[in-house]
Amino acid sequence: MVYIEDFNTFYQQAEELHRKQPLRTRYVVKYKHNEGRLVLKVTDDVLCLKYQTDQQIDVKKMEKLNSLFFVLMARGEHPTDQELMATAEQLGNQSATAAATSSKSRGGGSGANNKGRRKG
Repeated sequence: MVYIEDFNTFYQQAEELHRKQPLRTRYVVKYKHNEGRLVLKVTDDVLCLKYQTDQQIDVKKMEKLNSLFFVLMARGEHPTDQELMATAEQLGNQSATAAATSSKSRGGGSGANNKGRRKG
């Protein structure tokens, strides 16, 4: 499978593919921890577009693509750059809130994890 080297080209082709086949297009994000590599894939089962990176800075680019697909799938119309950035910020805030809530719920306390442990 051939990877697209330039993210902007990948972004434009992915958007175009979704516009042509909105009900058949899938967007997959895969992180390969052992290789430290992020792979983005957009396909309609006829055409498969892939982009890979191992650079931390490219995560922001991925957030822009995520925002695009969220808006396209929800509203069906092309968002402005301001709408994309607002959506990305909202998603980032929701992720941060969820992570903070999750870490608080995993913290100490007398839950099932502490049952049967001796103090001291």
